[in-house]
Amino acid sequence: MTSTLDGAPPAVQFVDRAQALGAFKVSDATFYWLTRASAMLVLLILGGIIVTLAVGAWPAIQEFGPQFLWTQRWAPQLEPQPILGALGPIYGTLVTSAIAMAIAVPIGLGVAIFLTELCPPSLRQTFGGAIELLAGVPSIIYGMWGFFVLAPFLADTVQPALIRTFEGVPVLGDVFAGPPSYLSLFNASVVLAIMILPFITAISRDVFQTVPPMLKESAYGLGCTTWEVVRNVVIPYTRAGVLGGVMLALGRALGETMAVTFIIGNSFRITGSMFSPGTTISAAIASEFAEAGGVHQSALILLGLLLFFITFIVLACARLMLARLERNAGA
Repeated sequence: MTSTLDGAPPAVQFVDRAQALGAFKVSDATFYWLTRASAMLVLLILGGIIVTLAVGAWPAIQEFGPQFLWTQRWAPQLEPQPILGALGPIYGTLVTSAIAMAIAVPIGLGVAIFLTELCPPSLRQTFGGAIELLAGVPSIIYGMWGFFVLAPFLADTVQPALIRTFEGVPVLGDVFAGPPSYLSLFNASVVLAIMILPFITAISRDVFQTVPPMLKESAYGLGCTTWEVVRNVVIPYTRAGVLGGVMLALGRALGETMAVTFIIGNSFRITGSMFSPGTTISAAIASEFAEAGGVHQSALILLGLLLFFITFIVLACARLMLARLERNAGA
């Protein structure tokens, strides 16, 4: 009888191999169904959230109809029938997020470029850790700091300087019109920018580090400056990842609640000045939901549904942009 190196007969070895293959099939099938069930669970949770919001918002949809979207007045205690409109919160959400992104994106990318290209290796870990530490600060701490420290500084120093600078300038004069205020859209935007800065910086730094050193060394060998290497090599190679980080930060800005509630003023009135009080969808829900009832509560739930769709549209557009960038890069 022939035998294998370990002394076992071929038949026994064949049986053991068959049992092992069967065990592998069982474990692989278990892994497949567990991961598939996890993915389906996420979809079920998402669908449940949408259904719950839609059911809660239905009385307000029936009561106010499409005009809820472009009505500015918010008077839940008005008799005999309240007047509620989402235009003010929608405006505040979009404006504060846009200003925050305009401030945070250039600074975040600049910090990420400094950490990966210019920062001395001995200080790289220290600066990187400090940036990541900002991401772990609770939002309510940002709100308290913004209310007690940042808002007085902006109202006493920054806002008067901007008012004087743009006074009499068409359009910009109205956008930066006074008087200065401790509670304003501008102050909320600055706090939002500080909150989303770590996300942009951390993700951009990580994707910048994936650039093959050979590409950068080749560019330097051709005589390129650091700015030319960043502009022509690093940014094009990592633009999909950078855009993903920017969109993640935008999603955070759109849904931020407590920090914004502290310093935005919670006013549903729309004015052209960035230094006037305002509100966002999340701030309006947080400040009024506890004491709301009936159609007022339903209107707040409808605001939450609108925020969900706004965020979904923004992220969907981001995915389309990423897909287009990847397709162009492949071409």
